Amino acid sequence: MLLPRLMGHRGFAARAPENTLSAIRAAAEAGIRWVELDVQLLADGTPVIWHDAHMARCSNSRAYLSQIGLSEARRFDVGSWFSPEFAGERIATLEEALATVDELGLGLNLEIKVSTARDPLRLTEAVVPHLSGALPSERLLLSSFNQEALYRAHRLDPSLNLGILYDEKVPRVWQWDVERVGAVSIHPNWENLNPDIVKEMRQKGLEVVCYTVNDPDAFAPWWQCGVNAVISDDPTLFSQLNDTSEHPQGRDNEHQPSDPIGE
Repeated sequence: MLLPRLMGHRGFAARAPENTLSAIRAAAEAGIRWVELDVQLLADGTPVIWHDAHMARCSNSRAYLSQIGLSEARRFDVGSWFSPEFAGERIATLEEALATVDELGLGLNLEIKVSTARDPLRLTEAVVPHLSGALPSERLLLSSFNQEALYRAHRLDPSLNLGILYDEKVPRVWQWDVERVGAVSIHPNWENLNPDIVKEMRQKGLEVVCYTVNDPDAFAPWWQCGVNAVISDDPTLFSQLNDTSEHPQGRDNEHQPSDPIGE
């Protein structure tokens, strides 16, 4: 799978309320070709685009997703907290987000966000059926910190492109993790990354996608280590990268080390 160099974090978190349809559109308007979004379940089983277990940080509600259905969730304003310009924005369903991404011709890195005490298998089993035929396979990547979610997704649909997220240092068993779920990419926190690990990953033919990178200068040495892509709140900070849709080295340099970022 050939991933872009830049992905917008939670849509375009620097320009619009995160994980909303407006954030997806803002990314497209800025020329960003891929977005990263989070998916969780409401109490009624509806997959929605949202990061936190609750709505307090990014809406005018303090409700927990596990306690409300779609009709109630739609009542809340998820845009005004960011700017009056986005007043009236509503929580987006996975179906709506997929349709918007497809309409705009974007690629999607969809993270299965397993909150504390939520069932990763139930979430995965609700999400995967929505993905079939929603986007071309080359424009869809499903990622997660949760290994059981990825393993279940792989069993449900072996054709899915899967990415493994690591928060702390990449574990020694990362190769076993990759083989178990058939992953095509590793998504490490760039602040916890090791250049030798990146080189090993690239030698295995894996894409290395770092999160969340908002300082292009600090990150610059990692490009030479072999990192393929970064997820950024504001990908336009990387204005010196004149091609946002291809790798810096391309396939011919696939086995060279890369750069870090956090998600």
